[in-house]
Amino acid sequence: MKKILTHYRASAKEGAPAKLKITLVKSPIDRPERQKLTLQALGLNKMNATREVEATPAILGMIRKVEHMITAVEVA
Repeated sequence: MKKILTHYRASAKEGAPAKLKITLVKSPIDRPERQKLTLQALGLNKMNATREVEATPAILGMIRKVEHMITAVEVA
């Protein structure tokens, strides 16, 4: 199940941003350099690497640019 936030939304806890669990599921080989750099900025350097990040507007923009190579799920 692939569930990606498409807009910035604060969580219920004191206005803190929601948490996202992102996983690299497709290889960045033969992808544009810009997409490879975006994955590095997200901290996804190896296949099946998983990272929890806050859903800020900058992070959501990066996720949108490489959404064909990752899965992103909102963590409760």
